[in-house]
Amino acid sequence: ILDDPDLKDIDPTVLKHCHAAAATCILEAGKQKADVSAISTCLEDCKLDKERIEQFCTEYQVFKSCRELVTVVSFSIGRSPLHITDVSWRLEYQIKSNELHKTYQPSYLVTLNVENSDSGSHPDVCFSCTMEQLQDLVGKLKDAAKSLERATQM
Repeated sequence: ILDDPDLKDIDPTVLKHCHAAAATCILEAGKQKADVSAISTCLEDCKLDKERIEQFCTEYQVFKSCRELVTVVSFSIGRSPLHITDVSWRLEYQIKSNELHKTYQPSYLVTLNVENSDSGSHPDVCFSCTMEQLQDLVGKLKDAAKSLERATQM
């Protein structure tokens, strides 16, 4: 993110604080199960301009279906983070809905088995995502694993 030419003139400390503030906002919205109108109102109260609010809400809506994953991330911030012990998935293909038209929408149902070192087992976390969202998640997990590997080699 620091290689982005739009961010080169911003102090890295300020950028870090902005990232932390955005992450906190997303985590709190996920915990509160906030809808886009509530988030928009909150950001308006913080004096953000309309264009940024719309962009933030659009991105939030994209990942809203993975709200349970945001909850897992929020639980992992604290004394003893959750540990993913297993993952399972299955392909779901919705042929029609309760409306008249047919939908033909494939999606993946993912289940994360997690445990907490303090209390042992924890309820499984389940979420649904599209093929693109799943590919994005796998890519980000691979990037995180590479970053951890590089950090341990230093």
